[in-house]
Amino acid sequence: MSEDNETRIREFIDRVLTAGEIDATGDYFHDDVVEEEPLPGQGPGLHGLKETLIRIRHAFPDSKWSIEEQIAEDNKVLTRFIWSGTHQGELLGIPPTNRVVRVWGMVIDRFEGRKVKSTRILLDMLGMMQQLGVIPAAPAPGSNPKTR
Repeated sequence: MSEDNETRIREFIDRVLTAGEIDATGDYFHDDVVEEEPLPGQGPGLHGLKETLIRIRHAFPDSKWSIEEQIAEDNKVLTRFIWSGTHQGELLGIPPTNRVVRVWGMVIDRFEGRKVKSTRILLDMLGMMQQLGVIPAAPAPGSNPKTR
């Protein structure tokens, strides 16, 4: 069962997140899916998830998601991933910067049957905001801004 769930998540990432087939999201998530940590502005259920995926796809039309690691136990799958893309549309009130981002994240998906019933995504939002130039990047290791 857990290997099948891992495969379902891999299919979702390839088909929906990377290839952009947002309408296929319902093939992988229940209509009343619960996002435990919704992204800003995300509405409830499958409809809210699809709207958020559309916004991300609009902002980063060349999005690519790659799985770095998966761990499955019982009806849960943890997926560690890298998401990359070029910021070409507004996202979270940030106008396009045309900067490329590379963001790490993890998601824990809980299945009921062959579909995800609840999900919890953790993204390196600080790193993404630094890459977009919205907030200053941290100083390089070993540098001391006070000695400059």
